[in-house]
Amino acid sequence: MSSIANIRAQLQSIPLPTESFADQTIIVTGSNTGLGLEAARHFVRLNAERVILAVRSLQKGEQAKATIEKSTGRKNVIEVWQIDMSNYDSIKSFATFCQSLDRLDVVVANAGVLRNTYEAAGGTEITIAVNVIGTFLLALNLFPILRRSRQSTGKTPRLVITSSVLHEEAKFQERHESQIFEAFKKNKKSYLSDRYNTSKLLEVLLVRSISEEIKKGPHVSEPLILNTVNPGLCHSELDKDVKGMAGYVLTIAKALMARTTEVGGRTLVHSAAAGVESDGQYMSECKVKEPSKFVRSKEGALAQKRVHQELMHILESIQPGITKNI
Repeated sequence: MSSIANIRAQLQSIPLPTESFADQTIIVTGSNTGLGLEAARHFVRLNAERVILAVRSLQKGEQAKATIEKSTGRKNVIEVWQIDMSNYDSIKSFATFCQSLDRLDVVVANAGVLRNTYEAAGGTEITIAVNVIGTFLLALNLFPILRRSRQSTGKTPRLVITSSVLHEEAKFQERHESQIFEAFKKNKKSYLSDRYNTSKLLEVLLVRSISEEIKKGPHVSEPLILNTVNPGLCHSELDKDVKGMAGYVLTIAKALMARTTEVGGRTLVHSAAAGVESDGQYMSECKVKEPSKFVRSKEGALAQKRVHQELMHILESIQPGITKNI
């Protein structure tokens, strides 16, 4: 899509979600601030039975809970659970805790980081650790819980990953190296300046590949709806760690055309209510849209296969047997 088309899309109005989430249990990661907070607020407004704010700081989570309760007038809906998406043991502990849920209808994997300087986490660079490895480690851990819920409720569960239109801008130079995830460990300026975009591209590729694997695997009769969503450029704290000129450019772009955080949050809720047509797909402006040309190209398909295989190997090394959940 051209940048003009992206600007036009960015300026489209996003409707207020109206679909009821009555009786449903919903998890939103990264929900003490920004898009996650606003999505959680919408879920509470739309009568969700139980909304779990999955956050790194319990104190900030409790503050977020208080603001949602005040604005919606609904009490005894929100719970605050701790998860650190840069810590794989924390993700596994959170998933174990989720085993106690009597149902789980929606997961919005929204937590993410945006950096253009190197920081290590989980044996790699933090953007990849959180946005890719941690996000899919959580997703695969929650698949059995979502499927179990489907058996008892008859409702097809959904897992939404917050991606970005910036996946279209990704240069993804690391694919030219023999091992893509090894290349992500390098503190190389040209790689890091593109790292967030690349992480969002990987999310799009992996949702496509995992959705395809589910349809071929042993759980084909227990479908899940798995999609990615582009919330657009929004006012949030995501870019607080961006250094140098890139930070100034983002500030100007946001001043000119950013959506409010509340409007951005709507896109996550629309994706959480989307039907089977959204499975394995990329959503933008509340519709299924074609992802970047690269994703749809022959080279993109090859990259998707490599990224999938490498990530599955990494996830198995973190948690043996995890990939059987696909």
